[in-house]
Parts: sequence; C-alpha cells; structure tokens
Amino acid sequence: MQALKKPYDIHQLENGSIISPKGFAADGVHAGLRYAKKDLGIIFSEVPAQSAAVYTTNVFQAAPLKVTQESLAQEHKLQAVLVNSACANACTGNRGLLDAYQTREWVAKKFGIPDHYVAVASTGVIGEYLEMEKMKKGIQMLKPAASKQHSNSFETSILTTDLVTKSCGVETTIDGKKVTIGGAAKGSGMIKPNMATMLAFVTTDAAVEDGYVKQALKEITDDTFNQITVDGDTSTNDMVLVLANGLAGNNPLSPKHPEWQKFLAAFKMVCEDLAKKIARDGEGATKLVEVNVEGAANDEEARKIAKTVVGSSLVKTAVYGNDANWGRVVCAVGYSEATVLPDQIDIAIGPYWILKNSEVQAYSEEAVTEYLKNETVVIQIRLNVGNGTGTAWGCDLTYDYVKINASYRT
Repeated sequence: MQALKKPYDIHQLENGSIISPKGFAADGVHAGLRYAKKDLGIIFSEVPAQSAAVYTTNVFQAAPLKVTQESLAQEHKLQAVLVNSACANACTGNRGLLDAYQTREWVAKKFGIPDHYVAVASTGVIGEYLEMEKMKKGIQMLKPAASKQHSNSFETSILTTDLVTKSCGVETTIDGKKVTIGGAAKGSGMIKPNMATMLAFVTTDAAVEDGYVKQALKEITDDTFNQITVDGDTSTNDMVLVLANGLAGNNPLSPKHPEWQKFLAAFKMVCEDLAKKIARDGEGATKLVEVNVEGAANDEEARKIAKTVVGSSLVKTAVYGNDANWGRVVCAVGYSEATVLPDQIDIAIGPYWILKNSEVQAYSEEAVTEYLKNETVVIQIRLNVGNGTGTAWGCDLTYDYVKINASYRT
C-alpha cells in the first residue's frame, strides 16, 4: 500500500454518498421491523455492476451473508442490495436461510432482474426470525431515487445503536473521465474486524475489469476497515460490499491501467473515512482514538501493534478519563506479539513525546491531560526496528457503553 501515499488529484465531495456516482439510486422505509424508525433500505444500479464483498470472520456467518456469497459467485455482478435493521437473521437455521432467499426473490421480481443480481444484508438482534410479511410489504414500498433525501433514508434505515449516519464521497479523473466513488456505513458496537458489526457499501461509476474489484477491496480493507475496533467483539453478520457499474466511461481498470493506483487512492479515501466514522460513533464513545506506528519490522506488524493499542480497554479508559497513563500504551505494545526492542521505543500522546529510546522525557502532565480532552486523540509509536508503518482507529470506553449493551434487547 506504500504507492497510495503519492498525492493524487482527488476531491472530497461536500455531500458525498452512495448515490453520488452515476447510475445509482437508493431508498429507505419503515417496514415495521422497528417501532417507528426506518428499517429497510435498498441500493440500486441502473445496470449490473462488477461487485465484490468481504465478510465477518466469525464462524457463525448469518444467512444473508451466505445468500450474498452465492449471488456474487455466479457472475461477480450485482444490481440491487437490500438491507434491513432490527433483525440480524443470524443463528436462525434453515428457516433463516430460506427467508433470506425469499427476500432476494422478492427484490428481483420487483425490479425485473435475475435473483443473483441481488445481495441481502441484515443487522440487529441475533437469534430472531425476520418478520416476512413486513419484509414483503416493505420491499414493495421501496422506490429508489438519486436524491439526497433518498440516500439519507437509506443511511437511516440501516442503523442500530448508531447515533449518526455515515456517508462520504470523492471524485477524480481517469482517462479524462470524471470518476466518482461514494459510500455509506453503519456500525457502533461489536466492532472488531475482520469484519465486525458493521455494514459498509461503496459504489462507483468507474469501469473495472472482472475480478479486480475484489482485489482492490481486499487490499484496501486491510488498511481501513480491518484497522478499527470498538469493543473487541466480532459479529456474525457484517460485510463490506462494493459495486462498480462502469457508467463513467473510462477504460476498464486493472493493475495494468496507468491510473490504477490513483483509483486505489480514491477508493481508500472513501473506506478510511467510513472506517473512522464508525470508530468515532462507537457505543457511548466521546472520542476518536488514532494510533500511528512507525519503524516496525514490517507493515503487518505495525498494523497489529496499532490495533492492539487502540483495542486495549486500559488505554481506552485512560483516554476517556483524560489520564496521561502512557504505561498502558507500553503494556499493550509489549503483549502485541510483534517484534519489539524494549530499550528503544518512542511514544507521543498528541504533540507531546513522553518516551524516546524508552527514556522518559521532560513533559507537562497538565498539557497532556488538556490534550486528551480533544475529540480526536492521536498516539504515536516509533519502534525503531524497521520500516513498517500502520494505523488503527478506535474510541474511548465509557460508562454509557455498559448502559447501552446491558439493555440492548429491552
């Protein structure tokens, strides 16, 4: 991923979303799965789109994931994505699988497309069955359109304990054609990829050769969605799904294309933005925590250390309490199982270097405490072992996290 550090002419869209690329529409409705809030959403492409997904590593994969994997296996193309909240349709046995197939069939029939051009996704309580009559009625209510109102409706419909919707978009030029990439996501708790209780959807009008959407997604996911953690739990359901419909009119992208790295940089920008928004919206969170590691033996070890530190409950509670307890950072680095030379580590909290070559520096405890009150806290770690770099994102751990999860089903 080092090539992505090269600057490219990529512009962040002020109101970017999944409908920003050409040919995409969305909608979200209240089907009755939840008491009052929107709970059923759809993304729709005018034409079949080259598609790929990555999934939770939890061995109890929910029924919608199995159906979506089957859809993608046939042509690597999708045209519609149906998402419901309130019910995960996980650990529901054969009935849950049949229900997922049925919802796929209803969507395909409504929009006049083959069944395997439809993906399905669910999020919510595990072990409960979908209310199929409500699903059927809700699907008929969906009227996807390319308006901000409709994209907002979709973003709202997929939320569970999230406090805010999450979307973004960027644009760039490839082969002289404007190419746009947009995204939407949900995720607040049970966030510890690979993947976690998160659903992320990325749309683009870029033309990409068959097979290379998957390659790009896997490469980018390792540096973005797989580098966030909220609470150390990995869910049964969730995935990142990408659709590329080719309507921008560029020459099909692949690693042989001269602007492939530019496309990857734009793609990464969207995924990183969504990942950070998920981490920031962790259940009960008040702060985004970013851990940057340099000088590791390799990039893989750097990412591992960064994720270990940001996932440490002791580090997270220290950040919440504005406590400059850097010993907790050192402790997490030490049990990360990465290559560490204990006598030559540098650690900074924000702009304040506390350790250099493992020697405590003169620093102001009061200044560090004041820095920790910011909404974004950055911890920097230099291992001075090699050239590996990595970043991870998480959040602080608060009293409200316990309150939210103690009453999740009530």
